[in-house]
This record gives sequence, structure tokens and C-alpha cells, in this order.
Amino acid sequence: MRLLALALCLFLPFALLAQNTDQPTGTIGVVDDAAADAAIATRIRDILGELEGFDDISVTVSSGIVTLRGTTLDSATANRLNELVGRVEGVVAIENEVVETTDVVERLNPAVQRFKTRAVQMIAFLPLAMVALAVFILVVLIGFWIARRKQPWDRLSPNAFIADIYRQVTRLVFVVAGLVIALDILNATALLSGILGAAGIVGLAIGFAVRDTVENFIASIMLSIRQPFRPNDTVEINGDTGKVIRLTSRATILLSFDGNHIRIPNSTVFKSRIVNFTRNTERRFTFALSVASDCDLDRARQLAVDTLNGLPFTLKSPEVSVWIESVDDFWITLNMAAWIDQVETSIVLARSEAIRLTQAAFDQAGIAAPVPTYRLENLGDGLPKVESKPEAPKPPPTETAPAQAVEATADKQLEEIVDQERAELARNDLLSEHATEE
Repeated sequence: MRLLALALCLFLPFALLAQNTDQPTGTIGVVDDAAADAAIATRIRDILGELEGFDDISVTVSSGIVTLRGTTLDSATANRLNELVGRVEGVVAIENEVVETTDVVERLNPAVQRFKTRAVQMIAFLPLAMVALAVFILVVLIGFWIARRKQPWDRLSPNAFIADIYRQVTRLVFVVAGLVIALDILNATALLSGILGAAGIVGLAIGFAVRDTVENFIASIMLSIRQPFRPNDTVEINGDTGKVIRLTSRATILLSFDGNHIRIPNSTVFKSRIVNFTRNTERRFTFALSVASDCDLDRARQLAVDTLNGLPFTLKSPEVSVWIESVDDFWITLNMAAWIDQVETSIVLARSEAIRLTQAAFDQAGIAAPVPTYRLENLGDGLPKVESKPEAPKPPPTETAPAQAVEATADKQLEEIVDQERAELARNDLLSEHATEE
């Protein structure tokens, strides 16, 4: 209540001042003329009779003071009386006692009349609206017909994914064009800026909400344009290794060597380190073996080189290499590396055979690393003494099996699985043999 009283005290002088500004200004005459008062009243009644909303207003004039009584539909209409009456010559002051009507019928009649007027306007406007709608539908149908055609989109795009994006953009352009033409026919192009503004705000909000999806979509576009791998390539992506099955609009699908599907989001693929093992035909495998610490290291190294060069699947160029990796307590570790043609040779089987035959060569030469043995001795004080010494080398085997076949049979079988799956879902694949290579 105190706040209400304070507000009334603050705003009441301004309200009174506003009412006083509606009163007539100028010099007041000293002659009181009854005929002039009657003329003023008649003039005011004539003016109000020509205006809508002032039918229930009575006017009396005495000594130039105009008194207005009655009701109007709203307070704004009542306030207009001061402006109208104040402009009549001879008016000294205005006593506006007009109030807002509370009669339900009187207040509803204007609303009903407005609805009727708008209904008539809508009916009159309907033919033009139908023409605008027909033009909009026609333009949209033309755009969709152009977007459905194979050419020129398949010719302009590097793959089906980009072609589909071109088609979506074409549909959107024709929809906007049809909307602009329809609004221009209706002479309502001012609405277009509001529609586009609202669409921009909504699009921005949606973009923030689904930014991960947008990032993945953009990554799909970039990967489909510049493809870092091909179907059946053996790749490592973010720690996952397998053969590439397909690239979709959302993910890259690999077939692991265990026969499992690996689905990696394209945004992860685009940002990750990609190792492509298939891009080069030649591939190197490495392994480590140990020899006795008292053996001739140059002889051991040469024996390993000769063994690896003698394998039927190792390439002469690049050459085989063998080097000393470390010197340990009882043996010396050698690292060996050789190259194969991975199209014809399985790298796993090739490495396995190389290890078997090189170890057999070391055993035949008597330079294989001994196996250490341990002996525990009781010193009498309860604490055992631990001594270790290398075990004597075992006698070499009498015969070593020759190198086994190491064809890439398993890889080719995986490639057949990949080809079969690609044939079943070819339409969802974005990989192309004609795309630009990175």
C-alpha cells in the first residue's frame, strides 16, 4: 500500500499536467454570447456525428465551456474528444466526463464487424492467393525435377555423396525462389526478411545443438573428396586395424582380421593419424633373435643375412638388414629386417618363417643364445645364495624343414568378404577409384 501511495504521489502531477495540455489555449473573450455557445455545440455535434464511435456522446456549452458526457468503446476514443473539441473556435475549456462503456453487446459489435470485414477481404483475396500458391508449387516442382536428374550432378561431383549435396542445395534454392515469387505476387515481400531472419536464428540454434553432427558431416565431405584410402586397403585408424569396406556419409567401416566390423565416425577419421599399409606394394617385417655372448658377431650377422636372402619370398631390393640391438648378461640381441611383396605374400606368415629358419640356422651353427639356469645355496645363516650361469647350448637339430608357402591366402579371403559386402551395399559407398589421392 505504501508503494502504491508513493506511486500515485509521483505520477499524479504528471497526469494532471497531461490533461491540462489537452485544454484549448489562447485569449479568453470578455463577452458571453449564448448564440455563440449554441453554434459551438451544434458544430461539435455535427463533427461527432460524422465520426464512428461517438454516437452516444452529449454536448453542452456554457460560456465557452464544453461539457461532454456519455460512453465510448475504449478510453483512447474518449481521449480523442479533447483534441477534436479543442480545435473548435470559441472553446474556452473542456469538461470530458465520457467513460468507457461496459455493455457487452456494444463492445462485441465492432469485433464482429471486423471479423466480417476481414472475411470479405479474405474471400476477395483468395484468387490471388491461389495464383501465388500455384506459382510456388510450380517452381518447387521444377526444382525437384532438376534435382532428380542424374546429369549434370553426377558429372560435376566426384562421388554420389557430393552429388546428393548438390541436389539438396538445388531443391533449397528453388523453394526459396518460389517463396519470393509468391510473396511478390501477393505484394508481401516485406515478410521475406522476417522469415529469413527467423530461419537464420533457428538454424544457428540447431547448429550449436548438433555441432558434433555438423562436424561429422563436414568431415564426410572432405574425406569423400580427397580419399586417403581405397576399398580393401589395410589401414590403421586411431588404433584400429583392418581392411576398408566402405566410406558412408557418417562413418568409415573396417573389417578387422578377426572378421569383426569396426565403425569409426568420419570426424574421428579426419582428425586421426591414418597408416595405410597397402599403398606401397613392398612392406618390411622385423624380428629380434639372440645369440651367445661369446660368438663371432660378424659371423652371426652374416649368417642371418644369408638365411633371409635365401628365403623365396624376400625381395632383393630393398636389401635385407641385420644389426646389433643390445648386449645383455648372457646373450646379444640382433634385429633383422626383410622386405616382401605383400600382394603375393602374407607378412604374418613370412615373418613366422623367417624367425623359424633363422633360429634354426643359429642352432645349426651352435651360436644360439643359451638358456640361463639358477642354483640356490644355503650359506648357513638362513639366507640363500643365488647363482646363475648360462646353460650349455643344446645340440643342433639334425634336419630343418624347408621354407613353407607364405602366400597371402588369408588376406585374399578377407578381400573377397569385403568385395561381397561392398556389392550388397554399393549405393551407400562414397569411395571412388577416380577420386583424388592424398
